[in-house]
Amino acid sequence: MASEAERLSGLRIGGENWASEVPNLQLNLRILSPDQIELTKMLLQEGQGHLFAHWAEPGVDDDKKKSFFDQVPSGEDLKFGDDNFVKLEEEGVKEAKKAAFVLVAGGLGERLGYKGIKVALPSESTTGTCFLQHYIECILALQEASCKVSQDGGSNEIPLVIMTSDDTHMPITRLLESNSYFGMQPGQVKLLKQEKVACLDDNDARIALEPNDKYKIQTKPHGHGDVHALLYKSGLLKIWHDAGLNWVIFFQDTNGLLFKAIPASLGVSVTKGYHVNSLAVPRKAKEAIGGITKLTHADGRSMVINVEYNQLDPLLRATGHVDGDVNCETGYSPFPGNINQLILQLGPYIEELTKTHGAIEEFVNPKYKDSTKSSFKSSTRLECMMQDYPKTLPPTARVGFTVMDTWLAYAPVKNNPEDAAKVPKGNPYHSATSGEMAIYKANSLILRKAGVQVADPENAVFNGQEVEVWPRITWKPKWALTFSDVKKKVKEECSISQRSTMVINGENICLKGLSLNGTLLVNAINEAEVLVIGSIQNEGWVVKPIDYKDFSFAEQNRIRGFVIEKLEQFELNYSEPGK
Repeated sequence: MASEAERLSGLRIGGENWASEVPNLQLNLRILSPDQIELTKMLLQEGQGHLFAHWAEPGVDDDKKKSFFDQVPSGEDLKFGDDNFVKLEEEGVKEAKKAAFVLVAGGLGERLGYKGIKVALPSESTTGTCFLQHYIECILALQEASCKVSQDGGSNEIPLVIMTSDDTHMPITRLLESNSYFGMQPGQVKLLKQEKVACLDDNDARIALEPNDKYKIQTKPHGHGDVHALLYKSGLLKIWHDAGLNWVIFFQDTNGLLFKAIPASLGVSVTKGYHVNSLAVPRKAKEAIGGITKLTHADGRSMVINVEYNQLDPLLRATGHVDGDVNCETGYSPFPGNINQLILQLGPYIEELTKTHGAIEEFVNPKYKDSTKSSFKSSTRLECMMQDYPKTLPPTARVGFTVMDTWLAYAPVKNNPEDAAKVPKGNPYHSATSGEMAIYKANSLILRKAGVQVADPENAVFNGQEVEVWPRITWKPKWALTFSDVKKKVKEECSISQRSTMVINGENICLKGLSLNGTLLVNAINEAEVLVIGSIQNEGWVVKPIDYKDFSFAEQNRIRGFVIEKLEQFELNYSEPGK
């Protein structure tokens, strides 16, 4: 598929009558701004010329013509690896030292069929790196890279805040302390604990008691929207502002691909000057993921906001869209899927929280026993969502979104094997199985884009889920944070077979003419410059299916439906400086 830059390059105004197919539009080009003209080009390229066929001549309805473009949410649709993507990644890395990261991690893994905290779950089985370790290593790599390229020198520590709950606070504390904070300074990480709220028993909002203790009020978490109030009360926002930080980046607990999208998304926030930037992916109609929309009130007020998937279809039907939530000509919904990762500009964020104290609009979402909706299956509670923050913003706020390819940015782990196996064919499983396989797919496709011959995947079924099994390729964030980093470290032609496993752990490791058919592990200190050349063949590591009901295997393996059987590998270790 042609990149956005390539597509637009064929629509230049100079020397070409690019709008000649819609004469009424061509007559009106001079009243449009450069941004409106760029959006017009994209609409024509997507076969949407009919939108302009009825336009009156210049001088008639000009204000309405300009307001037409205000109906489209402002956003950037990125294509991995093109010039614009690379430029935005560079911009994001440069700005990263002025960012703080906020991880919302209040939940246990019960919905996954995992008894521990979700951030302690291995993101992939090849190295066993847990989600929290992966996130921290990504932030540390960003920190180092950002300080290297910044003009003012210095070595800023990027702050990390983790919102915990009663359930996760102590386990996360122990996980950090027992692993020396995975390389961060202890003072670099702050834990903020959210409190629970009272549960409600019925439609009359009678407060619920604990089933096993009639003297105790039942409580449940209030939702990840609490993070805004906790940050406001903590005083951290002012400390960050005084330290010269510009951005707060919010992310959730089990998306192993997220940091592949962060540099370019931050670059979009910087170049567009967004106060709020929601990360999004292409979304299939009726897919169980919220849609980024622009809502316009009858009085003219508007906001760019997430609408939950179960509310989007009825909302569209109620506002004149008779077919509701359907795919357009592209095969996807016109409304990108919100993945609950937000980038907020710190100054306007502080200004808004000074007014609201971080309070987020609440809602209630009871699960009823039957269609009479007279009694609940279990008690409910008031909730609030992190992504509803823009609802209180003034019309002048610059709110936008960044759309990334799903394979690059979004592979959440949230469904247990039984629920995942019931997902309709073609829809994402969002399980531990699919989440791990997505990491291998993303790394394989990135290497392909950099010129490596990576074999096609084979299909396999684990825990009732059919997935693509790509070569098991992983690397530490310090090896490559961006696509430019990968391209610099892959020299000449390399090839990797489908049954192969490759683990790269070191900053200065280059691949040159490598032919891999088996398993290769490369570990090196930063001061060791390693060039991996030649042909490697061995029995390798095998992905072996298991039954999730087979309790002889560890829980973290059972929920994936496979284990890695390590038959043979070629391992290189470099612990001394040199070449």
